[in-house]
Amino acid sequence: MIFIDNEGHTNPKLNLALEEYALRHFDASTDYLLFYINAPSIIIGRNQNTLEEINQDYTEANNIHVVRRISGGGAVYHDLGNLNFSFITNHDGKSISNFKKFTAPVIKVLNDMGVAAELKGRNDILVDEKKISGTAQFSTGKRMISHGTLLFDTDMSEVVKALQVKMSKIQSKGHKSVRSRVANISDFLTSPISMADFKKQLLTGLYEASEPFETYKLTEAEWKAVHDLKAEKYDLWEWNFGRSPKFNIQRNKRFPIGEIDLRIFVEKGHISDFKVFGDFFGRQPISDLETLLINVPYDKNEINKVLEDVSIEDYFGTLEKSDFINLVYGNDE
Repeated sequence: MIFIDNEGHTNPKLNLALEEYALRHFDASTDYLLFYINAPSIIIGRNQNTLEEINQDYTEANNIHVVRRISGGGAVYHDLGNLNFSFITNHDGKSISNFKKFTAPVIKVLNDMGVAAELKGRNDILVDEKKISGTAQFSTGKRMISHGTLLFDTDMSEVVKALQVKMSKIQSKGHKSVRSRVANISDFLTSPISMADFKKQLLTGLYEASEPFETYKLTEAEWKAVHDLKAEKYDLWEWNFGRSPKFNIQRNKRFPIGEIDLRIFVEKGHISDFKVFGDFFGRQPISDLETLLINVPYDKNEINKVLEDVSIEDYFGTLEKSDFINLVYGNDE
């Protein structure tokens, strides 16, 4: 495994561009590990409606970056007290949605440090039932990233202020606030250490688990390409905010695979616009599914016909097609 040196950059748009560039252009026969720490920012899941996930007045007033990532899952808050890790590997057909495979080495290092971390739920690492890490994945078909947060010394008050948490998520978890469900790793250490020392210990532990291990520094040309990707994608309002559709029907439900929020515009009995939001994980771009339903009559039988040969699991994970169709047409009981 090769460790990618991000040279201490804390701009979230640049770090996400670096991660995507490495995924798409680095040696496909090699596994990579990337660490990065971001300045205060909200990182939005690929399929989410940005304006409904953030407290926009607060983020603007406090210069908090808002950036969309290429993986699914929910919105997360980053600051200089949060360490992000990203494994970039081949997609063997079994690893996608296998969060245990990629979190196990991290959990082992945390356990060795005296932190009783364990993987729970879909994709969270918990200590004493409090979340210290969330993970997400994305695949190009041949390559994939499995990345996550590690809340080391994050300002928890900012998490609550910056994120506009949906009632459906709070109710589904049976809690009254985000703050009650998250904690910092530093709270569970017997002796205090700095972020730099934590990063070093984590990297050393992962080195030991994955010999041989080496560090790679990007060339000047590669950094230029990363900056170009940042400018062409991650700097753009269209990427970070621009999916909000015109709609006259909204359908929303939380499933075991995550929340699905549909925005449907029906004109003259036909679907003229169809957008899917949520914190689910899927193997295929949700835009492919959205396109299939454009111009289809808003009729359950017609929707069934269009989706007859479609694998819904490719877009949402383990979800019954009938559950999705019932949600689209308004019978989700």
